[in-house]
Amino acid sequence: MVSKQPRIAPGRLRELGPINWTVWQVLSRAAGTEDAHLFSTLGRTGGLFRGWLHYSGKLMPGGRLRRYESEMVILRVAHLRDCEYETEHHIRLGQRAGITPEILDRIRVGPGAPGWTAQEQALLNAVDQLVATRDLTDEAWQLLAEHYDERRLIEIVLLTNQYEGLASTITALRIQTDH
Repeated sequence: MVSKQPRIAPGRLRELGPINWTVWQVLSRAAGTEDAHLFSTLGRTGGLFRGWLHYSGKLMPGGRLRRYESEMVILRVAHLRDCEYETEHHIRLGQRAGITPEILDRIRVGPGAPGWTAQEQALLNAVDQLVATRDLTDEAWQLLAEHYDERRLIEIVLLTNQYEGLASTITALRIQTDH
């Protein structure tokens, strides 16, 4: 049986240090919670945390993909990895980007759900392949390339893998959902 207790407790000022403690406070408020456990846990890594935040922020929200597309990718990854923390957090963010409850239901079904545009279907298909195989078939790549320029193609792969890796981190550390 898998333990549901966190393997590393969320840090506070002493464990996070003043810089990461301040960052955690700001990010928690932005997330609408008193303690964004992801940040109070990862913040224990010092400068690594800030480097990871910079990289993550360059992908989302600072990437070239529309926010709606980024949230589709993240929510699909979270669903495929059964990552409750990622799902809950990005349902809130996704709503701000236009992800309605109906669209969220279709994201959970995947690229085969009715109602997707060809671009959305290609995007979700790519996410599914990347999570399942760590690669894309030539056909999937070509379908994606019909809708995205080279920079966005690279970004889709990086974003998918960033959130797949984050789901693994959340799962392995048993980071608890925010309340």
